[in-house]
Amino acid sequence: MLLQTERLLLREVLMDDLNDIHKFHSLPETDKYNTLGIPGSIIETETLISSWIQTQGELPRKKYVFVIENLAHNFIGLVGINIGKPNYFNAEIWYKLHPHFWNNGYAIESLKAILFFCFTELKLHRIEAGCATKNVASIKVLEKAKFIREGLCRKILPIRGEWIDNYFYAILEEDFCI
Repeated sequence: MLLQTERLLLREVLMDDLNDIHKFHSLPETDKYNTLGIPGSIIETETLISSWIQTQGELPRKKYVFVIENLAHNFIGLVGINIGKPNYFNAEIWYKLHPHFWNNGYAIESLKAILFFCFTELKLHRIEAGCATKNVASIKVLEKAKFIREGLCRKILPIRGEWIDNYFYAILEEDFCI
């Protein structure tokens, strides 16, 4: 599956992405608000990618993980969708970008492509996202994409041995402008 924007390609993860994803997940900047933590080995990253690839064959699909690339096929980051209960027509999205590509509008561009996919192809009604309260850049991306902050989850994110507060955001299909 391939999604394309003006500047980006979003394609499902392949095992060929192992080295890029491992290096990416090993960066302290990427790990700052990440609950996965820095992988202990490339085998840990391989196991994670294998689980993502395995979900590609499931019916119905419960998860999508896309590699974000620019048109020159440079690895920019990852974006994912976790589908909720079928009768709720909802999902949770997540995204993270390589620090070399921050502040270029790639996060909002990839997020809008994912929202378009969720609302038009998957026919979902509600998309949710969480964000550490100190992750100012991610807060700006979500709010620029018209997500509404619905609440605060206190001490819910386990990050490097500490419990971190999280803002809870959502956007409805009627809020999304194509």
